[in-house]
Order: sequence, then C-alpha cells, then structure tokens
Amino acid sequence: MHNQNYLNKIILGDSLEILKHFDENSIDLVLTDPPYFLDKMDNNWNYNKVADTRNQQIVKSLPSGMAFNKKLGVEFYEWFNLISAEILRVLKPGAFFFSFSSPRLYHRLVSAIDDAGFEIRDNFIWLYTLNQPKAMSLNHFIDKMAISEGEKNALKDQFKGWKTPQIKSCYEPIVMAQKPVDNTFLKTFIEYGTGLINTEVKVGNNMFPANVLTIDDINPLIDKYFLISKPNKREKGENNHHKTVKPIEICEHIIKLTSFNKDAVVLDPFVGSGTTAVAAKSLGLNYIGIDTNPEYIQIADERLSQISKSIPDSK
Repeated sequence: MHNQNYLNKIILGDSLEILKHFDENSIDLVLTDPPYFLDKMDNNWNYNKVADTRNQQIVKSLPSGMAFNKKLGVEFYEWFNLISAEILRVLKPGAFFFSFSSPRLYHRLVSAIDDAGFEIRDNFIWLYTLNQPKAMSLNHFIDKMAISEGEKNALKDQFKGWKTPQIKSCYEPIVMAQKPVDNTFLKTFIEYGTGLINTEVKVGNNMFPANVLTIDDINPLIDKYFLISKPNKREKGENNHHKTVKPIEICEHIIKLTSFNKDAVVLDPFVGSGTTAVAAKSLGLNYIGIDTNPEYIQIADERLSQISKSIPDSK
C-alpha cells in the first residue's frame, strides 16, 4: 500500500503495524509526542479510565497511567525502538525525527532512537514557567503512622519543607534525530530536500535559531533569544480534551526549520488531537497522522477542517 492512500488523512490504528505499509524513503519529517503508556502500550487501555482525573492524583510528574516503575521505562524503550526502526525506514535520507519527551524518560526515548540507527543531532528544550509543583508533602504519610498526635506534630515540624522527589518541571525536551545520509549534505539536500536547517527561520529579536524555545514572555533577555510566536488561545479547539496538547507555534517552527520541499510530507505516528497535522496544513504541506484513539481522531479532523492551507513562509 502506497503513502498516497494515507496522504492528508488521520488514520485509526496501531502505528507499528500501519508504518510497515509505508514506502521506504518517502517521508520528509516526523514530529511526534509518544504516549508513554498513556494511549497505547497494552491491550487493557481504556480511554475513559485514563482520562478520569481521579486517576491522576498519586503521581503527577508523569503522564497519567504511568507509575514510577523502572520496568515500564525498559518496556517503553523496547517498544519505541521498534517504532523508531520503522520511522528510520520510511524517512528520506537526511530527514529529521523530532520527538517530545518527559524529562524523566528522555534517556530511554533517545536511546531507543539512537539504537535504531538514527544520529542524535541535538536536544531542543521547550521552556516555560507556568507549571504547578508536583512534590507531595509528608504530612499525609505521617498521619497514617501509629504514633501519638504529639509525635506526629513533632515529625511534621521536623520535616517541614521536605517533600517527595519531584522537582517543579519547567521544560520539555525534544530530541532532534536524523536519518544518516549516504552522500554529502549538499547532494542529499538537492536530491531529497532534507538534511539541512533553514537559518532564515528566526527566533526572538531576529536571532539565529536556537535549541531553546519558549512561547511565553519570561524576561527581555530570554525573549530576545528564544521567543517564538505566542499561541492563539483558541488553537486547541473548543472540544479538545487531550491531556498534552502541544503548541502549534512550536510545531510550525520545527517544520519550517527543517522542511524545504513544497510537497513535503510530515508524519505524526501518535497524532493525538492533531497539532502536528494542523501545523503542517497551516504551512501548506502534506500530513499523515496515526492514532489508536477514535475520539482524538475526531478532534483532529474537526481542527483540520477549520484550517485553510497557506503558502509556506521562511520567516
């Protein structure tokens, strides 16, 4: 089955299986945010259970549905290594693979991509300040101890300020990987339109593109060097209940930074509510999205239906 059957569509299904039907060397860019066991890692997945906020109160530094368990990290590596191998096959030589990650699992994700045969070129950081601390007080645990109230209060005073090891998270890493080239970068770029970055895509105050990105006004110095366009408050869509919607501006920035061909195909194998596809369509490029969740696909299709293609801009 050729990619044309999937072009500019959001496909319901398992990415690992669907990617096997894609043509080799046919995709210009992969930009995604994998589920970390949230949307697909076993046969017991249930959307309503995962989406229920009552399931998100114990461990808040990780996506809901994933406890602090090293075994899950190993299983994620093994699964994502298989995904990465298929992505390597379908990408054009020199094409880039960008993937968002949680800071705690970044090493597993990058190792999976690296071991599949990619070259790790860089690590982008999406920097933000508006996030809630997730460390838990010890008071709840002290209250359950079989000791007197006086002893409990003494322990609370003694351990005041000490909490579970969950630092406030103010960034999200994005791996920048590249499919190896068989020729020079110039010859690869001439043949495939992949493998180089467009340094005319500026950030901040007309600055050279950096591996730090922010969409929030933080302070004049950071804004000068790292700020990209601010997000539209309505960009998520009115009915979008996806838990980890990424800013369109960051996705557009990455696409413009690395995509040259006017008919480029941008693939997101875990498209969720469709942000990558929305960004690609907004820039006048082709997209393919895959997801296991029919509700997310419906949201993505609704968002895409509201967007008219525009001519890609290098600025």
